[in-house]
Amino acid sequence: MQIWVDADACPGVIKEILYRAAERTRRPLVLVANQWLKVPPSPYIRSVQVPKGFDVADRHIADAVQSGDLVVTADIPLAAAVLEKGARALNPRGELYTPDNIRQLLDMRNFMDTLRSSGVETGGPPAFSHADRQAFANQLDRLLAAAA
Repeated sequence: MQIWVDADACPGVIKEILYRAAERTRRPLVLVANQWLKVPPSPYIRSVQVPKGFDVADRHIADAVQSGDLVVTADIPLAAAVLEKGARALNPRGELYTPDNIRQLLDMRNFMDTLRSSGVETGGPPAFSHADRQAFANQLDRLLAAAA
């Protein structure tokens, strides 16, 4: 299992958890972003810089991901695309995207997008918390243990 990260919007604390997990489990970790990323020197960790543009990093991940891989992303359409390829998708807040919940999440995302485009103030997500970080770490550990 290779771990892919939609790294442009991934919180730094989540990247740190992923760096430690890649070293501990000796699993390849690839961070994809449209900007240069500094990653720790490791045979297991690398970054890929893609050109700037709408969903370029997402398309790179969706094209490269293989069945059994794990993708860390908050992007629901990307999560849906990787699920279709037999990969797993995990939100940086620890929510596992599944075939059972992805349609509802896509529908809610599209509904909120429609509200925003019509001028309705919908607010943003809550601030990233210690509980979010812990939920992510716990879910990641479960996924890595199950894949071992």
